[in-house]
Amino acid sequence: MPVNSLLCVIGEPGSVDLEAIKAAANGGPVEASGNAAASTEAPAAVEPGTTPVAESTNGRVKASPLARKIAAEKGISLNQVQGSGDGGRIIKSDIESFQPGKAVATAAKETPAATPAATTAPSVVNNAAGQVSYEDRPVSQMRKVIARRLAESKFTAPHFYLTMSIDMDKAVASRAQLNELAPVKISFNDMVLKAVAVALKQHPVVNSSWLGDTIRTNYHVNIGVAVAVDEGLLVPVVRNADTKGLAQIAAEVKEYAGKAKAKKLQPSDWEGSTFTISNLGMFGIDEFTAIINPPDSCILAIGAIQQVPVVKNGAVVPGNIMKVTLSCDHRVVDGASGAAFLQTVKGLLEEPLRMLI
Repeated sequence: MPVNSLLCVIGEPGSVDLEAIKAAANGGPVEASGNAAASTEAPAAVEPGTTPVAESTNGRVKASPLARKIAAEKGISLNQVQGSGDGGRIIKSDIESFQPGKAVATAAKETPAATPAATTAPSVVNNAAGQVSYEDRPVSQMRKVIARRLAESKFTAPHFYLTMSIDMDKAVASRAQLNELAPVKISFNDMVLKAVAVALKQHPVVNSSWLGDTIRTNYHVNIGVAVAVDEGLLVPVVRNADTKGLAQIAAEVKEYAGKAKAKKLQPSDWEGSTFTISNLGMFGIDEFTAIINPPDSCILAIGAIQQVPVVKNGAVVPGNIMKVTLSCDHRVVDGASGAAFLQTVKGLLEEPLRMLI
């Protein structure tokens, strides 16, 4: 059937004006006349100072057919509209002048099916096609802090980006073997974190911070791991990551992720990072660029491991390729320094046994 055409009319015989409904569906005049819809009884008395609210009959709010049609198009619940017609009947002008902030709920004459659970459930906006609809949400304190810090980083630190493809074939095989023995499940993210920690000891310039008049080179390795939560992003820190084994790193990351989602992280859990990693590979993201997390000078964005054709020994074979992108603060890290760091990370992940020595 054509969109917005009249499909059917539901009601008891004689309770509605069929001709008026058909006229409304065709865009004609809608005021009912002639039968049960146009009552000859006098309108009910209304106490001074009150506004009539739409009455309901058999659980159905009284409203003209055109008012119902316009309300449906605008996603307005008739239970929230004050009726100005006879007996509180909702008419076209009531819908057109309706303002959500001034809505009133119907009282004892609401449908008997309504329950306390139904009235407290969150409403779902059913926005008709072509209608303007939006929702304003207050900004949480966490979101304000995230916005301020990332804006300062993006517009203060001169970012540049280095992307590298890493052959993860041996990492995939090594992870399977490690998980046969490890007390906790080791993820690829844990392996990347360990490789980054080892590489930072060899490239301390990437493990530095811009302090204005000085550049602080950190010889301890504290890696922040970005964790998504409902209100934004938290970055708990794995401290002295270069001294910890893969199983210990995996256990810490899982614990921090659980505490972050349960909103139990303490400020001490996310302070003191010297480098940050952000992994969107589990969402199928091939590659992306991340904004540096101050006071760090770099952040590594990790993409998904993709099975793609690669050339090995002159032959095209299937391979597991992962792309990583290093965002660098050019005030501290130069292109050559960032590239050398990525080469080390690449070498460690392509030969995973090297980072276990």
